[in-house]
Amino acid sequence: MQSEVVASRSADQRDSRESRNGTPQLDAVSLAIIEQLQEDGRRPYAAIGKAVGLSEAAVRQRVQKLLDQGVMQIVAVTDPLTVGFRRQAMVGINVEGDIESIADALTAMSEVEYVVMTAGSFDILAEIVCEDDDHLLDVINKRIRALPGVRSTESFVYLKLKKQTYMWGTR
Repeated sequence: MQSEVVASRSADQRDSRESRNGTPQLDAVSLAIIEQLQEDGRRPYAAIGKAVGLSEAAVRQRVQKLLDQGVMQIVAVTDPLTVGFRRQAMVGINVEGDIESIADALTAMSEVEYVVMTAGSFDILAEIVCEDDDHLLDVINKRIRALPGVRSTESFVYLKLKKQTYMWGTR
């Protein structure tokens, strides 16, 4: 079992080191803590500590370090439909010139929930969450297409969301 392997590790072992590219390299204990929180973001530190072989205080310190490093966030995930957002869409965007400046502009828009620069048919994919079709049209037509460098867009309106999960673990 993973908890047995994790529990056998020394509690004073460093919980992370930086790799050559500056991103934290996490040890097995930190990965196990992340998995515990992915299962239940409100799980008590004492319960996590029991599962990973650390004290409550040690878990609290590690979680804070993971948050400070930007490795993870602990957030409430909502269903957009239940909080008044009736329209979601993924928008593929083709850009002339600097892709990063367009990605930065999209990131600043409150309706844009997800931005990724890609290789393939689109330079950027952006997920948009709006109140209704008129709101979506306004965001795409008057704000995204108006950005200097946006060559074209293609919208994929969500009809029904079948799966959305944040449980991919730490592999």
